[in-house]
Amino acid sequence: MFPPPLPPPGFYQPPNNAFIPVPARQTFSPLSAINPVGYPPASNMYQQPSQPLPPPPPLTPTSYQSPQPEQTGNAWPEPVREYVQRSFDPQYRIPGVLRQDIEAKLTNIISSAADDNRLNFIDWTRLELPQFIIQKERAQMVINPTSLSQSSMSNDHTDDTMTWNSGQSAVTKTRKRKSLEDHASRDDREDRGLPPWRTPNSRATLGDRMSFPTAQPSRNGDAKRTKKDKEDNISRKASKMAKLSLESHQRRFDAFHSPTRAPSPPLSLGPVVGKSKSLEKNYYRLTAAPNPEDVRPPAVLRETLELLKRRWKKDKNYTYIQSQLKAIRQDLTVQHIKNEFTVTVYEIHARIALEKGDLGEFNQCQTQLHGLFAQKIAGHREEFKAYRMLYFIHTCNRAGMNDLLADLTPSDKQHRFIKHALDVRSSLALGNYHRFFQLFLDTPNMGAYLMDMFISRERLAAMACMARAYKPKVKVRFLTEELGFESDAQTIEFLYKYANASLVEEKDGEFYFSIAQAAQLFETAKQAEFKIVDIKGQL
Repeated sequence: MFPPPLPPPGFYQPPNNAFIPVPARQTFSPLSAINPVGYPPASNMYQQPSQPLPPPPPLTPTSYQSPQPEQTGNAWPEPVREYVQRSFDPQYRIPGVLRQDIEAKLTNIISSAADDNRLNFIDWTRLELPQFIIQKERAQMVINPTSLSQSSMSNDHTDDTMTWNSGQSAVTKTRKRKSLEDHASRDDREDRGLPPWRTPNSRATLGDRMSFPTAQPSRNGDAKRTKKDKEDNISRKASKMAKLSLESHQRRFDAFHSPTRAPSPPLSLGPVVGKSKSLEKNYYRLTAAPNPEDVRPPAVLRETLELLKRRWKKDKNYTYIQSQLKAIRQDLTVQHIKNEFTVTVYEIHARIALEKGDLGEFNQCQTQLHGLFAQKIAGHREEFKAYRMLYFIHTCNRAGMNDLLADLTPSDKQHRFIKHALDVRSSLALGNYHRFFQLFLDTPNMGAYLMDMFISRERLAAMACMARAYKPKVKVRFLTEELGFESDAQTIEFLYKYANASLVEEKDGEFYFSIAQAAQLFETAKQAEFKIVDIKGQL
């Protein structure tokens, strides 16, 4: 047998498959009329293309261009496109004017021009850019907010005039509030019987509004809403909303410019100079700029302080003294007075607060004194440094204690007041309660008032320690001497408070306490006492 003849040159022979490739039908027309997309004609199906397809154009980097909305109708005029491009050009960018503001202003300008068929009659090359218009409007609002608010009330629902910088004429544009469009679209949706999730996007692009898209028929085949009906509906709602908005603006304007409204005092650029001669003045928190007529000068404040010292020694009325001293501190603060007299006021107030157990007020005073002493203002620096150290022991503020220890100089550590506070801290750190209670009985100045605030806590810690060392019983007199009590009666009262009364018994004229049986009770009470204390000294 002879081999089959070779095919002529240029003829494409398909592979010898078990099937014959057939193009899929995509319509119901006869097969002879089908020329599917993507398939060559039947006569050329098995022929190679005579010419190769041209390659795709290369991608080249482009400069920054503003986003162009999709065009659904006629294309924008070229001057309008150039105007939009210039609006987003980086060289015309103004700090503080956002891109969203520029887009909104462009929408108003171009849509109003398109509504009036003025796109081809405006000199877009000389028209002011939207960012500069926004800048002028904001400047006008700062200069005269009242007139701008009144004009905005009338312009929200009516036509306003805008001058185009063409040097020839002024053109008029019409603004439509977005809320009115939303109301109209909502009413239109209700009239057509469409549910909310089937409503088309009401935010048409700028190009759609310029190309005047035609209304689509309703889904159910209802009669189309005419343009005149829509305009009448919008006009009715606009007039109603304009009236309500105008009344609301008018009420706010009348309330702001009411003759009964007290004028705000002018802002002061410096310290207030007091003019009041009154010696006594109750403390009130400032809610506005201080009035010089209500502020007392330093000479009057000195007389007031002497009066308060005499009143305190005579009446001991802490509520009255606290209010008067806080008023003095306030007058000193608003006048920016920081001198030795200021230190004296805070020191006296801190001592009185300690005596009355007002730890929060004491903390405010000693914090201010710490700042005044840092400015090298004379005062009882060592005394209040010792108080500050004892305050940190009471509040368990280790960070504040470390900062205070780092600021101590060698001469400070040798001072009697500060050395006592350092010994108190050291005895507690080492667990030497015997030494601690000896220091408690020999506290200088008013440090005993601060130590009284945490002495019960340390007594419980000492009792929990002794319960593990002394068994089974100890004398009550021994506990009185070790825990720093003044009498056995105070010791028994302390034991009754934190342990059972049956653990205290009398034998041969002396009282004994079964300390071993109360070990768990004192351990539980100690843990309850060692709570975190905030900066104002409150549990």
